[in-house]
Amino acid sequence: MKKRSAFTVSVLAALLLATPSFAALKSGTMAPDFTLEASLAGKDFTFSLKDALKKGPVVLYFYPSAYTGGCDLEAHTFAINKDKFDAAGATIIGVSADSIKRLNQFSSDPSYCAGKFPVASDTDSKVAAAYNLQTEAAQPGLNDVRGATIDHAFIERVTFVIASNGQIVATLSSDADHLSPDQHMKKSLSIVQNIHAGKAP
Repeated sequence: MKKRSAFTVSVLAALLLATPSFAALKSGTMAPDFTLEASLAGKDFTFSLKDALKKGPVVLYFYPSAYTGGCDLEAHTFAINKDKFDAAGATIIGVSADSIKRLNQFSSDPSYCAGKFPVASDTDSKVAAAYNLQTEAAQPGLNDVRGATIDHAFIERVTFVIASNGQIVATLSSDADHLSPDQHMKKSLSIVQNIHAGKAP
């Protein structure tokens, strides 16, 4: 089962890398507002971008699927650096097309989100579409790292850093910018730290 899981996750990664990217919203654009069902430490709540922006900048990162290699690394990297985002007054929110049931597990898992930040469920990919992101339909027979079937669409990996006034100040794309999953965290952290210090992003 483990060998099959590793293989199918590798196939998923290859499919995502081979898929051409749409033109994600660029810096200077106002971020589309949204509310989504989300999970923090395994508990459901409603995440509101508008409310989060009242507290400071928001790092909104879209990812293909919970419990797949790159997404697991990205979530873990954000989790272990959460205190640095807090110090910069920034909120982190991850968004995928995973069901809330899957995200309740993922958000509380100490190996991934570890209860540090929320992840939201965009099952119909409407929020992803509002940000001009591409989605790819699930391929039959794809399993996650636990061996569970992945039956939802995959949203391309793009991170948006949104200033408290609602304006996108940075768009970070794995495809266009050739960023590894953990580099999304590093780049977005640097940007929010600069904002906090009163410097240009």
